[in-house]
Amino acid sequence: MQSFKQANTSKLPKVGTTIFTTMSRLATEQNALNLSQGFPDFAPDPLLIKLAVEAMKGDFNQYAPMQGILSLREVISEKIESLHGTYYHPETEITVTAGATQAIYTAISTFIRPNDEVIVIKPAYDCYEPAIEVNGGVPVFVQLKGKEYKMDWEGFREQINSRTKMIIINTPHNPTGKIFSREDMLTLQEILKDTAIILLSDEVYEHIIFDGQIHQSASSFADLASRSFICASFGKTFHITGWKMGYCVAPVALMKEFQKVHQFNVFCANHPLQQALTTYLKTPEHYLELNDFYQSKRDLFNKGLEGSKFTSTPAQGTYFQLLDYSKITHEPDTVYAKRLAIDHKIASIPVSGFNLDQMDHQQLRFCFAKTDDTLKRAIDILLKV
Repeated sequence: MQSFKQANTSKLPKVGTTIFTTMSRLATEQNALNLSQGFPDFAPDPLLIKLAVEAMKGDFNQYAPMQGILSLREVISEKIESLHGTYYHPETEITVTAGATQAIYTAISTFIRPNDEVIVIKPAYDCYEPAIEVNGGVPVFVQLKGKEYKMDWEGFREQINSRTKMIIINTPHNPTGKIFSREDMLTLQEILKDTAIILLSDEVYEHIIFDGQIHQSASSFADLASRSFICASFGKTFHITGWKMGYCVAPVALMKEFQKVHQFNVFCANHPLQQALTTYLKTPEHYLELNDFYQSKRDLFNKGLEGSKFTSTPAQGTYFQLLDYSKITHEPDTVYAKRLAIDHKIASIPVSGFNLDQMDHQQLRFCFAKTDDTLKRAIDILLKV
């Protein structure tokens, strides 16, 4: 007879302490400037806080509808149609979620069965693979090529077979700051045409994209939209990551199944915050002005490092910038990131942990969603390295 321990083994035996936790803890211990954290160190718009307080005082404190309040779903529908030309029915094709991670987990849980294969493009955010594995699925990896992280479409095609159930993409991309071009999305659409493969498109940085480029949402491409879950984050957009508010859109047949799982997972998202976001979203400038806001921070950070020993290619989107330190040392990125935190009092994230087989390009990820004062302090530190 099996022992209790033998009978109750972990479903995620490879999951341990994340690099995010490790580096944040080290930053605290060393009193280091923390640019490893993937969230802003500045306050959200006071208006949004005011709207949330008013909603709480207005007695919107009980359960919201399972799908989210209709008024918020309506304004989400209007936003997507305005930006990307595709209409999602507010009553049947949109769900408000407890953050984008919950939306991603729910979409995977809804359709992935044991031995289904899910293609994950590496480097990849760390929530994808555990969600696949805990549902019995098999992650199949395609590594972006070189230090510039170019998409390998031929390698991608080769991974598709009869067991491929889902593909996950992320644009704008964490951790590289790259974006999928229109040509990339058309190539993906052509590859998936006439298949039954589901696309899960993680678009949480949809409103943080630079240099006049346009976010190429899966919702903008008819065949992709017909097979896609598109996940978005109010937290990333409005500097409220702790609110854990997001949404997911998909065609009615997919969303119907998604909501079956969603209702038994969290049932509904925070009601007063939904009320606040409904009003706030009715002013498009609140999200349309983010590109310029974050580009100024990216440019401040990169320009300040001109003449340093670090090299970089400016991020195309997100609020992350990769810095190449190969002119300084050939230490592994995990070692050098810790040494920077201890010796120079600045924390970052080593990129190898996101890559296939811990591939190390000697790059560190720095978050520039910080006050200008924080960024200037970071620049002063890095210039002295």
